[in-house]
Amino acid sequence: MKEHLMYGLKKNVLSKMIKYLPGKILLKKEYEHQKYIGINERVIEYEFVFKQLKKYYPKTVLDIGTGTTALPHLIRNCGFLVTAIDNIRDYWSDGMKNRHYHVIDDDITKTQVKSKFDLILCISVLEHIKDSTGAVKNMLSLLNSGGHLVLTCPYTENEYCKNVYELEGSDAFQKDLDFVCQSYSRANINEWFPIPEFQIIEQEYWELWEGNFWSTGKEVFPPILSNREDRHQLTCLVIKKN
Repeated sequence: MKEHLMYGLKKNVLSKMIKYLPGKILLKKEYEHQKYIGINERVIEYEFVFKQLKKYYPKTVLDIGTGTTALPHLIRNCGFLVTAIDNIRDYWSDGMKNRHYHVIDDDITKTQVKSKFDLILCISVLEHIKDSTGAVKNMLSLLNSGGHLVLTCPYTENEYCKNVYELEGSDAFQKDLDFVCQSYSRANINEWFPIPEFQIIEQEYWELWEGNFWSTGKEVFPPILSNREDRHQLTCLVIKKN
């Protein structure tokens, strides 16, 4: 009996070490090696996301292009039922592991997801998908009637750019990047969300750069909430499926 109890105790201690020790070591290493490289646009986008969650209180949420972020974990902590997907095999050349939440390997341009959702998030992801029209079409097909799509992306009202990283003056100009960064326009929105099937509920315009397109010119700090007529390079959108 004593040997049995000792074996059970050792097994319990070992299982806890296996479960928690690697994560604890990783977190401590990340904490000790923090480097300040600037504030990114997530502070704007996440505020926008949680504002919509508070406004609509959806039961089911789909997060598209989660990557390594903790966003679905934070949303689940609020009580919402969350599914997270990312094109892990094709987009992440070295593979990808998310230590915050389970992420399903799925390409939104040819999605295998069958469920429908009350709210879908696509946060700074669409610009990296070459077939953005196909991606948006599939997002909308997964949305319940009366549901909402929350989308953020590089944006300039009157002009589309197929890859802002190729623009002279971009902070990524001449860098060897293996992905594109599109900047969308009003023409793209009108194509993706035809009336009366879809309705723009809310749209924010943000100026983060001194140039006309995302990543061009000097950074504007802190970012400025702009409007449709003045300079901006980022938009945050809420689309309702009627």
